[in-house]
This record gives sequence, structure tokens and C-alpha cells, in this order.
Amino acid sequence: MQPSPSPADPHALAGRGLRLAADGRRAIVGIVGSPGSGKTTLARAVVEAANEQAGEPVAAYLPMDGFHLADATLEALGRRDRKGAIDTFDGWGFVALLARVLAESDHPVYAPAFDRAVGEPIAGSVAVLPGTRLIVVEGNYLLAPTDPWSRIPPLLSESWFVATPEEERMRRLVDRHTRHGRTPEAALAWARDVDGANARLIEQTAASATLIVDGGLPVGAA
Repeated sequence: MQPSPSPADPHALAGRGLRLAADGRRAIVGIVGSPGSGKTTLARAVVEAANEQAGEPVAAYLPMDGFHLADATLEALGRRDRKGAIDTFDGWGFVALLARVLAESDHPVYAPAFDRAVGEPIAGSVAVLPGTRLIVVEGNYLLAPTDPWSRIPPLLSESWFVATPEEERMRRLVDRHTRHGRTPEAALAWARDVDGANARLIEQTAASATLIVDGGLPVGAA
């Protein structure tokens, strides 16, 4: 792990990712971070930069959020009021998908994505095509030490932890939650109590990441 965060430069990170897949085999890079860290923005930017550098679509973006349990399932389990916690995801399904994309390169592998407009996962939203060499996975719990999440690191070529100051993460989260319908007061409460509890677990996993990048800067800033 780096002694201090490296700049969140998607072009440099894309080159690093492509080198991991230079032997012709597929490589999965995991981008990890707490809610509001900027991991989604960075992951998408890295995929775009990798495809630009390769001159063809060789990189794919794969979000863990597609494995959110449906709201109806969370209601039945009594977990709807803390959606986003580690036990509100289909962790086993996510691990199985990562194993599939490594093993199955001769046909498309379809995966779900999360639609924030409806607040639910949408099946088959992401396609990992046969020509894909680099898969950029992003999510909160890729480095969590408990089963089944502990099965993820051996599937990753590297893991990059996005470190972002808490004040900046909170600002982003409150803005996100208000844009999706919560009152400012409810947005702050959710960011503090629900997202905050998840962040305390996630931040403890940073020590096992391959690289730490600075999520407090705009993507591409020095």
C-alpha cells in the first residue's frame, strides 16, 4: 500500500490496469471506498481512459451496486431502513459473477446495475463482452474480511482504495440524497447514521488495498 494517497489520475490508472492484462488474460481491478468517496466516478473514468488508450473497447465497468437486494426483499428481512449495509447485498451472487467473468471469455456475461432513479437493481444492464481484457469493479465491500466478501481479493489483480475526507464525503452524500428525493434533514440523517456506519467498516479495509488514491480531488487533478 502507498504511504500517502496517489492522485486520482484516470489516465495513469488506466495504463496501470491495462498492464495487468498485458499477457492476454483478463484482469479485474477493484476500486473500493466509502459512500461518497468518488469511486464510481473514478471507475467510469478509468474505463473510458483505458478504451481510449487501447483504441478499442477492451475495458468494462462493473458495479457492485447491481447486487443490492430488492426493496421488497429488504422489507421482508427487516433491513429496508439501512439499505447499503453489507448484509443488504447479494454477496454470494457478486462473488460468483466475478468468477464467471474471469472464466467465461468466449461469450458475453451479463450483470445487473443499480438505477438510482428507481432505487432498484436492473438485471442484464451490463455486458462483459468476449473482447474485454480489463474489468473495473467498484463497490464498498470488496475488501471486507468476512465471508463471502473475503473471496473477492483473490479474484482481483489489484485493489485501489479511494480515500476521501469525511467532510467532503458527507457533502457529496447529502447532495446525492436530496437530488433523489429526501429532504435536507433526512438526507443529512441518512448520510450520518446509515452511510456513516457503513463507512466505519469500509475505512478499516483500506490497509489491505494495493494502492490508495486521493478521492478528495477532482478526477484527474494533481
